[in-house]
Amino acid sequence: MTRLALFLAVWAAPLWAQSPAEDAEAAALRLGAARIALEAADGRSDRVAALTETVQAYEDGLTALRDGLRRAAIRQRTLETDLEARAEEVAQLLGVLQTMGRAPAPILLLHPSGPTGTARSGMMLADVTPALQDKVTALRAQLDELAVLQGLQTDALVILEDGLNGAQVARAALSKAIADRTDLPRRFEDDPVQTALLLASSETLAAFASGLADTGSGGPDANSVKGLVPLPVEGQVLRDFDTPDAAGIVRPGLVIATRPRALVTAPVPATVRYAGPLLDYGNVIILEPAADVLWVLAGLAEVFGKVGQIVPQGAPVGLMGGQVTDPQGILTESAQGSAGQRTETLYLEVREMQSAVNPAEWFVVD
Repeated sequence: MTRLALFLAVWAAPLWAQSPAEDAEAAALRLGAARIALEAADGRSDRVAALTETVQAYEDGLTALRDGLRRAAIRQRTLETDLEARAEEVAQLLGVLQTMGRAPAPILLLHPSGPTGTARSGMMLADVTPALQDKVTALRAQLDELAVLQGLQTDALVILEDGLNGAQVARAALSKAIADRTDLPRRFEDDPVQTALLLASSETLAAFASGLADTGSGGPDANSVKGLVPLPVEGQVLRDFDTPDAAGIVRPGLVIATRPRALVTAPVPATVRYAGPLLDYGNVIILEPAADVLWVLAGLAEVFGKVGQIVPQGAPVGLMGGQVTDPQGILTESAQGSAGQRTETLYLEVREMQSAVNPAEWFVVD
C-alpha cells in the first residue's frame, strides 16, 4: 500500500452523526428552563402542580446532562486515542501538505522520466489533491470537536451545581406546598386510634393491608386503565413478582431501582389509605385506585398526603432517599463512562380482594 493510500484508509472513519456535546448542551438548556419554571411557580395558584413539573424538569434535565456528559467523555477519549495512535501519520500528512504549499506548481508536475511521467504525475496529483483536502477537513473537524468537548467539561461543573441546587430548592418548596395544601377532596377522615391499633396488631404487610381493605368503600375507579398504568417512579425493574432476592427472600411485588431523591407520583387518581412508617418497609404510602385494590409503595424517605385524601393523577406522593452525587462526583462518574447509579429501590405491591397479584396486571413493566 502506498503512503497516500495509507493516509486515505487511516482517515476514512466517519464522524458520529449526532454530537454528544450537542446533547449535553440541550440538557443544559432544559435545566435553564427548569430554573425559570421554579421562579414562576411562586405566583401560580396550582403551586403543587407547578412545583411537581419543576422537580420533574430538573430530574429529566440532570439525567439528560449526565448521559450527555458520559457520551461526551467517551467520545473525547475515542478522539484522543485515535489522534494519539495516528500521530505519525498526521505528522507525515502535514509534512506533505506543507511541502506542497511551498513548492511552485510547475515543479510539482515535473517527473524524471520525461513528458510521459510528468503527464502521469499531473493526473495523479489532480486525483490526489481533493482526497488530501477531504482528509485535512476531517482532521480539522476532529480537532474542533475535541476542543468543544474539552470546553464542555469545563462548563459542566457550573451547570451541574446550578441544576443540583435548583432541584434541591424545588423539592423543599414542593414538600412545603403539599403540607400547606387544603384543596384536595377527602373520602373520609383519618382515625388515628384505629390506625394505631391496626399497626400494633399486624405482623405482616399482608395483615395490615387486609385490615385496611375492610374499611372504606367508593372513591376513584382505575379499572378502565388496568394494564396501562405507568410505574410511579422513573426507574428499572430490578426484581419481578415472586422472584427471590440474593438472600432467597420472596416478596409478591416489584423492586424498582431508581435514582436518589427521585419523585414518586400517583399514576392515576387514588385515595390515600395509609402514609407513614410500616414494619420493616420504611416509609410507606398505600393508595386505593379502585374498590378492593391497594397499591403499596414502600421504601420512601418522605411520604406526601393525608389519609382519606383523593390525590389526582400525577400528584407527588413521596420522595426517595439517598444522597445526590455532588457535581465533581458526577463529572468523575461521567468520565468513567457511567450515566449515574440507580442506588435507591422502591417496592411496589398490588393487592386485590386482600390477595397479592402480579403488578404487571396493572402496570406497564418493561
